[in-house]
Amino acid sequence: MDVDYDEEVPEEGARPAGRRMKGRGGEDDDRYAGKAGKFDRLDDDDDETGAARSIEGWVIIVAGVHEEAQEDDIFEAFSEYGDIKNLHLNLDRRTGFVKGYAFIEYENKQEADAAIKSMDGNTLLDHKLDVHWAFAKPGKKKTRR
Repeated sequence: MDVDYDEEVPEEGARPAGRRMKGRGGEDDDRYAGKAGKFDRLDDDDDETGAARSIEGWVIIVAGVHEEAQEDDIFEAFSEYGDIKNLHLNLDRRTGFVKGYAFIEYENKQEADAAIKSMDGNTLLDHKLDVHWAFAKPGKKKTRR
C-alpha cells in the first residue's frame, strides 16, 4: 500500500469518521441490558425425539399425500390417534389439486407421536405417507430418509 506520510492512515478495522451505519448494530446500544435481555422460553422436555412444540400445539407434516385427497380423508385417517386441533392441506393455485403435503396439529405430544409412529410408511389412497415432526429443536440433527 502506498502511503503518503503527510496524510493520516486509519487503523485497520476502524470505521471512517463521518460515515454512519444504517440499521441495527450501527452503534452500541443497551437495548438488551438488564431484564430486557431475558427472553421467555418454552419448557424443555429433554426427550430423544427432537420435536419442538409450536405456540399452540404439536405439529406434524405428512408428505406423499395423493393429489386428489380431500381434507376428510386425512382427517379420518389421523383423528383416531387424537383430537386434531388444526389441519392444513395446501392446494396448487394453477391446478387446484393438493400439493402433496399436509400439516396436522395435535393438542398434546403423545397423540402426535402416536400418529407419527403409526402412519409413517402407511398408504393413503395408494400413496405411501412420510410422517415426521414439522418443527425440530435447534441444535439437534434431523434424520431424513
